[in-house]
Amino acid sequence: MGENEIDHALVLRVQQGEKRAFDLLVGKYQHKIVSVIQRYLHDWSESQDVAQETFIRAYRALANFRGDSQFYTWLYKIAINTAKNHLVSLGRRPPSDDIDAVDAVQYDGGSRLRDTDTPEHELMRQEMEQTVAKTVEALPEELRVAITLREVEGLSYEEIAETMQCPIGTVRSRIFRARDAIDQKLRPMLETQRARP
Repeated sequence: MGENEIDHALVLRVQQGEKRAFDLLVGKYQHKIVSVIQRYLHDWSESQDVAQETFIRAYRALANFRGDSQFYTWLYKIAINTAKNHLVSLGRRPPSDDIDAVDAVQYDGGSRLRDTDTPEHELMRQEMEQTVAKTVEALPEELRVAITLREVEGLSYEEIAETMQCPIGTVRSRIFRARDAIDQKLRPMLETQRARP
């Protein structure tokens, strides 16, 4: 069974009410979608939020997905539109030079073959995951809980505020501080990676 058939089968399961199948699609495409969004937004935490919004929009629209295009191409278009809308809402002009959605699969596939299939990249990915896990573990409890509810559990800011019994502004602040701490730890690793030939 090819990638498109697997995606289509998962989409059908979601459309039949199996929410867990959507989690599998999110897991499969999360990093790709964040990469797409980072072409528009250069802030890591902002890109994470817009990626989350992309998946929420995709989930809500999935009932209308008929499989006329590949699932990733459809999701890619939602990500691009969500990123552009986000920029417009901030009063920033979105760039006009998109990668065509039809080429999205080939574009991402090519970069994946070049970048991720090397032992060095896999080692770097593992080191980054360990760094993130250690950083989150070392955070004060209120920051650790907030970032875990957001990034792992996928809760909205409103749901986190309700769970933690605090104002949404406090939730935003805690998540920002947690992401900033993670960013501080990851930045030297990413700079080292970029410096390599």
